[in-house]
Amino acid sequence: MTSSERTRQARRGARWRGPPYGVARATVLWAVLYTGFGLVCALSGTPLLYHGGDSGTAGLGWAVVAVGALAAAAGAAVVRSGPRPALRLLLRFLCGLAGLTAFSLLMDVITLMVGQGVDHPASTANKALAAVGAVLLAATARSGPRPAGSAAPAASAAPQPVQLAAWAGTLAFVPYTAMKLVWAFGGTFAGVTGAEMLAVSERNGASGTFLTLESWGLDPTALLALLGVFLLWGLVRPWGQVFPRWTPLLRGRRVPHWLPLAPALLGAATLAPYGVVGAAYLALASAGAVTLRRGDFHSSGDALLAGWIGMVAFAVYGVALVIAARSYWQRTRPFRRTAADAP
Repeated sequence: MTSSERTRQARRGARWRGPPYGVARATVLWAVLYTGFGLVCALSGTPLLYHGGDSGTAGLGWAVVAVGALAAAAGAAVVRSGPRPALRLLLRFLCGLAGLTAFSLLMDVITLMVGQGVDHPASTANKALAAVGAVLLAATARSGPRPAGSAAPAASAAPQPVQLAAWAGTLAFVPYTAMKLVWAFGGTFAGVTGAEMLAVSERNGASGTFLTLESWGLDPTALLALLGVFLLWGLVRPWGQVFPRWTPLLRGRRVPHWLPLAPALLGAATLAPYGVVGAAYLALASAGAVTLRRGDFHSSGDALLAGWIGMVAFAVYGVALVIAARSYWQRTRPFRRTAADAP
């Protein structure tokens, strides 16, 4: 074998291979699908923004086309030559755009679970595709050939400050859950009885499942809050990295890195800004700078009380979820094994 042949073979061997190659290809396929979705919406005049009665403009479809085309080009370049620094930067930028687009997807998912459907299917589809793209783009940006001798770290708990943030996120949901359960059991809170709140849910198109759970004293949003707390503690405790003993088929196996991070990032991207902005608006309303509509409540004061309970829960939990997800990502990253790490 000549020297030039050995050089070419070394370059081919250095080309990005392995499981991350599938992630980049999946990113390209998603980008093509997303580009086609945006093109159809743009040419048909379908708006992709929905804010109550205002459906926004159909021009967002062309922005979707641009993001999808750039993502397809970046993903194809990664498949061909690996995730170079400039490509990583572009992929992270596109991931940020996709994450912003997916904002409030969690609210649509909750509406779909407890109601009869979403308010605007095209907008929800855009958010769902963007959320998938954000995960794929992030995975592609941080992927690459694993260094020789690298290994997955042992399951570990998050540092004490991170666990304190998890406690804050958990306790923030206590007043919210209590408020919901008071209504679910037929009690009165903020001037509204459980029967009135159930009538409001029925008038707003709540599903039969939602209404049945409410009649049993099980508020679906309170149950979702419990699932959110379970996810939060899975991010900061060792059992969130290794399947526990009560999963016989998976016992002792490593939890896939993306499995808890995907819902955590979705929840954080929705609840953190939603809660923080909502709390800021309520602060202005409390100071008399803006007028808060009473909505389904009997007075603005009642609406303000219930609003504070909800927004504080969303804001504190959302920020805690961001902190916990970052810690989980850092604690589960592969490290280069040294002689001191050898068994």
